[in-house]
Amino acid sequence: MGLGLLTGCESHLRPPDLGGLYSRSAREHQTRNPVIVIPGILGSKLVDSESGRVVWGAFSKGYANPQTPDGARLVALPMREGVPLSELKDGVRPAGVLDRVRLDLLGLPVELQAYVNILATLGVGGYRDELLGRSGAVDYGKLHFTCFQFDYDWRLDNVENARRLHAFIVEKRAYCSQAFGKALGRPKPDMKFDIVAHSMGGLLTRYFLEYGDAELPADGSTPTPTWAGAEYVERVVLIGTPNAGSVEAVNELVNGAEIGPFIAPYPPAVLGTMPSVYQLMPRGRHGAVVVGAGKTPVDDLCDLGVWERYGWGLASTKDDAGLAALLPDVSDAAARRRIARDHLGKCLARAKSFHAALDVPATPPAGLRMYLFAGDAVDTFAVGQVEPGSGKFSIVERAPGDGTVLRSSALMDERVGGKWSPTLVSPIQWTGVNFLFADHLELTKSAAFSDNVLYLLLEQPR
Repeated sequence: MGLGLLTGCESHLRPPDLGGLYSRSAREHQTRNPVIVIPGILGSKLVDSESGRVVWGAFSKGYANPQTPDGARLVALPMREGVPLSELKDGVRPAGVLDRVRLDLLGLPVELQAYVNILATLGVGGYRDELLGRSGAVDYGKLHFTCFQFDYDWRLDNVENARRLHAFIVEKRAYCSQAFGKALGRPKPDMKFDIVAHSMGGLLTRYFLEYGDAELPADGSTPTPTWAGAEYVERVVLIGTPNAGSVEAVNELVNGAEIGPFIAPYPPAVLGTMPSVYQLMPRGRHGAVVVGAGKTPVDDLCDLGVWERYGWGLASTKDDAGLAALLPDVSDAAARRRIARDHLGKCLARAKSFHAALDVPATPPAGLRMYLFAGDAVDTFAVGQVEPGSGKFSIVERAPGDGTVLRSSALMDERVGGKWSPTLVSPIQWTGVNFLFADHLELTKSAAFSDNVLYLLLEQPR
């Protein structure tokens, strides 16, 4: 036994040499899968296809400022009474994953890293990114791509984006199979992918895995998981995914969102047009929203009556100016409120169905492995309280998480608000869980994250 083991001698820790650790594995492409990176809400750049204006992703002169009427209309989704959410579309389109966010502060460009950490980690692992290759940022020569970024309009319903993910994977599978055949002389039509998904991207990933491109039942019933999407996927890494929702979503739908210190706040009416934000709400059974000093839990946050009772979001009777900006062609205030109420009801009903579909306990097929990376070292919004008379909503309790997503939400821990057990109770059967001491965006910057993800994707036996 070495002397150091006996004495516990002082050592100086430094980040691991990932290149040295994984360089040989990174050169081997026959024993691993291509990777698809899926960002969370706000993680894809959005551009108006008609005017070319940036709706989200760059914040300098000409961007869609949500505090102005024209900017608010660009950011918000359209609302029309009696029209299904799936038909409420505008000219805004996704335009790539946000590896970096660029701001304009006092006339000076400021760059904030967003998903560059994930892409850098995969680059160390020898994954060749399609977007970087086609843009000319990296010259991969004649080698085929092994990493793909799935950008999407994060304002839309997560089921709609999960169905788009299905089409994306089918397309990339055909490309990879053909490229694999050219390189090795034998196509691989049954090729599978690994997915690395951050935040809300993990929710649409889970829906895709369990239901493929299937729509939610029209009658509102809870579907039975078929695991149709698992045909295409072998390993999934979810990072800071709010599997049980976040009370922050309710807070922002009621009070608006302060995205950053140099970005204009987003009003409740604008956020209220986006179905995805409602799908980030917590479940009533977990006691995340309480009423008054008695702290009576709100059982169903997807109940339209609750929003009308407290005058929340699109049910507010005090924000006609916000509705007028979004509905300039509707001159009557009562008609504007009716349209907003109709849209709110559709979003809440869709969120309730989406939650029910994801909350079904289901055993994944044998070949699918699901890993979670979550934070538990930052005080995170846990419980919101509403004042019965005024409807005022505020955060009153915090718990361990990553500053955005609670540890218990990432795990989908059903012990919260229910019967306690010494071991985790969750409808999700995790293959492995890692906790990191970092906040929501910094999770992917952690050396522990990079090291473990590269091992899972490159070296863990399949």
